[in-house]
Amino acid sequence: MTYEEFFNEFKQKFDGTDVSDISEHLAYQFNIEDKEAGGSFYVEVKEGKLFIEPYEYYDRDAAFTCKPETLNKLAAGKLDPVMAFTLGQLKVDGSIEKALHLKEIIEKKKKQEAQGKKKKGK
Repeated sequence: MTYEEFFNEFKQKFDGTDVSDISEHLAYQFNIEDKEAGGSFYVEVKEGKLFIEPYEYYDRDAAFTCKPETLNKLAAGKLDPVMAFTLGQLKVDGSIEKALHLKEIIEKKKKQEAQGKKKKGK
């Protein structure tokens, strides 16, 4: 998988995630360590909206470094970010306090997915 394919897949997973109740500005850079899918992109929560773009974010609150498999598990809610950090699968540089909000974004995505499945199932 190329970086472009990986990035597009990740962006699609979070596209439309409602973060309107997060009033704090959050800016994360993700550094993906992989020979083929490696690269950097940013995730930003600004004015209640989620932005994901394939660029580095120099004025970031935190930078996360991991392998693509780890990020996929995090995005799917199959791996807790704090656990990934504890196990050394996720490196964090910057504000730990702001980095902890990543879990909140992932939980919002999972909740929306679950609600979407319930609506389709009715």
